[in-house]
Amino acid sequence: MVLLPLVDLDPALAALRPLGGFFVLRTLLPPAGDPATAPPGPLPTLADAYEGRSSDVYGDPLIFRVRSVAAGVGAPEERVAASLAHQSLASRLWSAALGCAALYGRLPDLDPALLRWRPDASAPDDLWLTEVRPAPARDLAAAVLDAHLEPLAAALRTRHGVAPGLLRGNAGSALAGSARQLTLWARQSGRSDVAATTRALTSELFAHPLLAGTGTFTNGRFRRRSCCLYYRVPGGGLCGDCCLDALPRAPRLGDHEGTGR
Repeated sequence: MVLLPLVDLDPALAALRPLGGFFVLRTLLPPAGDPATAPPGPLPTLADAYEGRSSDVYGDPLIFRVRSVAAGVGAPEERVAASLAHQSLASRLWSAALGCAALYGRLPDLDPALLRWRPDASAPDDLWLTEVRPAPARDLAAAVLDAHLEPLAAALRTRHGVAPGLLRGNAGSALAGSARQLTLWARQSGRSDVAATTRALTSELFAHPLLAGTGTFTNGRFRRRSCCLYYRVPGGGLCGDCCLDALPRAPRLGDHEGTGR
């Protein structure tokens, strides 16, 4: 168990702001009547998205997000867009949670019912925490994997047919990316304590049954064992942690998902 110094959570989670947009978690909904910042209508929660509850603005928020991603990148099939949408949201959740654990020594309660989601926005305007309630940092795996990534993966498997191993790989890749960015910031800022804490927390998380075996670390570099399918996007290439060594010459549907099936 990693021992963390405890710092009180401030209402705005301001310590996350220097880390970059993916780490920032907004904690107050924008003021009503401010068109520059206010979301278009009431935002659904992530619980609504996982459970398929319809929103007046977005309909099914998760399907809306996947189709928006598909249109934005020209994905040849919704399954590719679903994978990309999943990895993006996983990165947001890992970044905010890992950043809080490393900087505050505790988490805000990340219950999906407390997190409002704007599925047509990018970080940091996509997630809004409606109430800051302290939770122990030891709950990091439960707060992200159990409360979010498992129900999110179940919804994407049901609605878009995404392979479970691919989604597990996305979760591992997102965690590794968040840890890499947090460690880089810590080194540049002279926060060796944060870098050490991030390494320890990440090591513990990758021992979790849902993340174990999703990839390997060589000289600190993570390489996943499944493909996120980004190479199928027009103009897309291989991600930095891709399991593939080169682009397939003639990709076919169902190929090159590695252990994603």
